[in-house]
Amino acid sequence: MFSGFFIGRPKFAFVISIVIVLAGAVAIRSIPVAEFPEIAPPQVQVTASYPGADAQVVQEAVAAPLEAEVNGVEGMLYMSSTSSNGGGYALTITFAVGTDPDIAAVNVQNRVAIAESRLPQEVVRQGIVTRKQSSNMLMVVNLTSPEGTHDGLFLSNYASIRLQDPLARIGGVGNVAQFGALDYGMRVWLDPNRLALLKLTAADVAAAIRAQNVQATAGQIGAPPFDAGASSSAGASSGGASSGGAPQFQYAIRARGRLASVEEFGNVIVRADADGSFVRLKDVARVELGSQVYDAVSKLNNRPAAMVAVYQSPGANALTVADEVHARLAALSQRFPPDVEYKVLYDTTQAVRASVQEVVQTLFITFVLVVAVTFLFLGDWRSTLIPTLAIPVSLIGAYAALYALGFSANMITLFATILAIGVVVDDSIVVVENVQRVMAETGQEARAATRQAMGEVTGPVVATTLVLLAVFVPVSFMPGITGELYKQFSVTICVAVVLSSVNALTLSPALCALLLKPPAAGARPGLFARMVDRMRDGYAGLVGRMIRWSVLSMLLFAAFAGGAVYLFRAAPTGFL
Repeated sequence: MFSGFFIGRPKFAFVISIVIVLAGAVAIRSIPVAEFPEIAPPQVQVTASYPGADAQVVQEAVAAPLEAEVNGVEGMLYMSSTSSNGGGYALTITFAVGTDPDIAAVNVQNRVAIAESRLPQEVVRQGIVTRKQSSNMLMVVNLTSPEGTHDGLFLSNYASIRLQDPLARIGGVGNVAQFGALDYGMRVWLDPNRLALLKLTAADVAAAIRAQNVQATAGQIGAPPFDAGASSSAGASSGGASSGGAPQFQYAIRARGRLASVEEFGNVIVRADADGSFVRLKDVARVELGSQVYDAVSKLNNRPAAMVAVYQSPGANALTVADEVHARLAALSQRFPPDVEYKVLYDTTQAVRASVQEVVQTLFITFVLVVAVTFLFLGDWRSTLIPTLAIPVSLIGAYAALYALGFSANMITLFATILAIGVVVDDSIVVVENVQRVMAETGQEARAATRQAMGEVTGPVVATTLVLLAVFVPVSFMPGITGELYKQFSVTICVAVVLSSVNALTLSPALCALLLKPPAAGARPGLFARMVDRMRDGYAGLVGRMIRWSVLSMLLFAAFAGGAVYLFRAAPTGFL
């Protein structure tokens, strides 16, 4: 008999339970915490820019070639794109649930590279960005100027330089993006009348700026190899600068780089005439330092602001990441310029913390109620202690399996934990009640009674476990987003039930042999036990009458079954 080994060696059963609890405790400290499981399908976004083009031109010149190549990429479900009159283009590709987002991004990038040869050179020069898109927004940080000293352009640029990079380096942060980012740019407002008068076009101006706003590499002076003959004659005429005739010094030439100020851009030569006169950029346009784009505005309480969204990476602990983001913001705020402060008005972890706290309280209340009901039926604390110990072993141990499978502690798994409390005690209660019955009927001491009782209930314990698994295991194989949602629920229940069965065959018989005592001779059952006996007898009598009236019983059963089918079809459905 399997349980006989542990009845004779209870310490071995204790070690098994302790190992299960320790593994679960370690997993609980490391498992990610989230409100719901990761059920959103992964997405990859491709962004490009065609300056000066309207939405129709962007659609024809940029969207058509890119979408023709990207369509049908491995694992794709569907894709959607937007083209704006500001020349912006964004293509979002949605993949099947379970697709590796990194592999999906690489596959999309390969398709985009094939289409680049058919895109306008200006689009390629601006850059085509392919990145996986995180849909799990953690919080939004608002950078404001309470006194109105700084405008939205300054705040947005400061957030891009001083805020986004430090936040992106935090472990568990998948992406940091700014809503309506405003980056500094040199704005050139052309005067069409002056251009027409001087017979110039916008293309001439753009070509002049592109040709003169470059980062030049001018080379070096005195770099090897050297002309031995020329160096010797030069050295003789100059008194011999070095013994080998080579130059004594080597200089790196540093030329002026890209233009940086409004004045420098205004002095760009657009055209040089034969008479020596020049047409400069400031003669045909107004140059100013402004924002690269003006198609988005961020405000908080009707004041300019910069809004930075922090996204959580898959598998990260939302609460830990949020705490680290708040700590990093507090440290960065010490170096903010005057009249600049941050506010976090949107934080998803507040709901997660409140939900988890409520579920934990419900879990504790459920535990107390289960123990109280168990004590009420079993009648003494020794018998109650045995199934009570099965609860933490089964539930805490289940989180070791959840962590190993890459799941998180979320509302679904916590709800499954609450439901499992009432299930994991059943096997242990069956063991305890049968041991009590054997001791009461045979008068054997606890160890011998436990051996006899386990010989009778080992099969039923295994059978009930298999029945429960037959109910919940198929749920974990449901396809699609709904299947991903309920998979963690199913796995939590199944693992807890399996561990409770292990407890019932190892820990519970060992504790029964050590803790239980035979009932005193002539002891009468309590009031509650007598009430339960009366209810049991009444139920047995009702079943006997239903067997005699079998036709009526089958009609009632058919009515209940038909009502269940009707309600199942008539009840409104929903995703959750």
